[in-house]
Amino acid sequence: MTGRSAGEADCPTPSHAYVPGQTQRHPEGTFAEICETARPGNDVEALVRSKAWCCGLEWLSKGFFWEAHEVFEPVWMSLPQKSPERQLVQALIQLANAGLKAKMGRPKATTRLLNMAEEHLSACRAGGAEVLMGLRLDKPARWIEERRARL
Repeated sequence: MTGRSAGEADCPTPSHAYVPGQTQRHPEGTFAEICETARPGNDVEALVRSKAWCCGLEWLSKGFFWEAHEVFEPVWMSLPQKSPERQLVQALIQLANAGLKAKMGRPKATTRLLNMAEEHLSACRAGGAEVLMGLRLDKPARWIEERRARL
């Protein structure tokens, strides 16, 4: 990120990373309070300050892929259709999914999801933006490259 967003400092670390078939799923509603910070009708600036966005970024960077996807989803749903910001969040969701599939030992699915993340990232960069929603776009591009290198 370009700086620390509001809410990032108080983002709780999940008790564990959920990996289907390997670890226990979090109880229903565990992340509801965080998800509720991304409300439909919020403008982009409010979504950037939301705990859902901040925790999603933090958890994605720390390998809590399923958990990041959970909190990115309401941010994605709150953004305007076909907007560069929505493309960015979709790229991050696919990147989280790729990380999860990698942990599950599914390299073909990981590759497919990384390709999808790259397509969404390219779409949000089409307007020439280097930063969206407080995130330098080279950061998710590096995450994609790093994940590919581990395959």
